[in-house]
Amino acid sequence: MFHSFDVSASALTAERIRMDTIAANIANIDTPFSKNGVGYRRLYPVFQAQANGGVTVTKIEADQSPLKGKYQPWSPDANAQGYVFYPNVSLSTENVNALEASRMYQANVTAIQTTKAMITATLGIIA
Repeated sequence: MFHSFDVSASALTAERIRMDTIAANIANIDTPFSKNGVGYRRLYPVFQAQANGGVTVTKIEADQSPLKGKYQPWSPDANAQGYVFYPNVSLSTENVNALEASRMYQANVTAIQTTKAMITATLGIIA
């Protein structure tokens, strides 16, 4: 009976980590790469199912998809061709991911509340 609390709690933790990575992605959307190629790449958590039915975040990876190049020859971060490269973060993608993570978080909170109500009702019948 209490196992469902553990499963939902692990999902809440995983979704919180997902929301943290989404927030970091959005916060760094306009951070340019330096001339030497140092900069921010979109992050995403990697989930893995646990044997007990829960979920865990095994690692947070950097997305290796191409960067966004903008022609800005006046910028100190511009390369020899005048392009400045920005993170591979799409605001619309991050918004959709945040909405999904929020819904998953809400669903797990509801599951915990329902389990709690069922346990309380069961204890009421026994007493």
